[in-house]
Amino acid sequence: MIGYIKGRIIGKNEQSLLLENNGIGYKVFTTPQVLTREIGEEIELHTHLQVREDALTLYGFANASELSFFELLTTVSGVGPKMALSVLSAGDLELIKGAIVSQDAAVFTKVGGVGKKTAERIIVELKEKISGSVSLQGFGKSDDLLSALEQLGYSLREIKEALKGIDHSLSTEEKLKQALKLLSK
Repeated sequence: MIGYIKGRIIGKNEQSLLLENNGIGYKVFTTPQVLTREIGEEIELHTHLQVREDALTLYGFANASELSFFELLTTVSGVGPKMALSVLSAGDLELIKGAIVSQDAAVFTKVGGVGKKTAERIIVELKEKISGSVSLQGFGKSDDLLSALEQLGYSLREIKEALKGIDHSLSTEEKLKQALKLLSK
């Protein structure tokens, strides 16, 4: 099993890169964030090797957390490695986990190949498993501020970014005013 690889990028396309390590070129399917790296650059990836009857496919991730979440996603019924990689491409890991905890299926349905039923299945099957590992400072559906901003049409990603920049010691009304100022920029 290949669990980690370090090498130089010698080629890439929209879905994968070719990583040279000790004279061997490994084709590694990865996230758009990793694919922004330049040809010739040295890179380290945590990997998952999928072994099938007709193929060996290598998936690479920037860190062990992404790899663990990818492997967790593949435990969901109907979600294979390619779909799990697509889900990880939807945004940063905390945003995706936040969408699961707050039951925001829209984050997943924006991903190509993920329909409403699959998005709901991801949420149902993973919510319990990750709810303790998400640090979202008041990002639950019951939070008045989050609900108000969602009703105004802002996405969870936009809301999360805005809430990073506000003073959480203020009243809900004052926090809402600060968040709206940040979101209007």
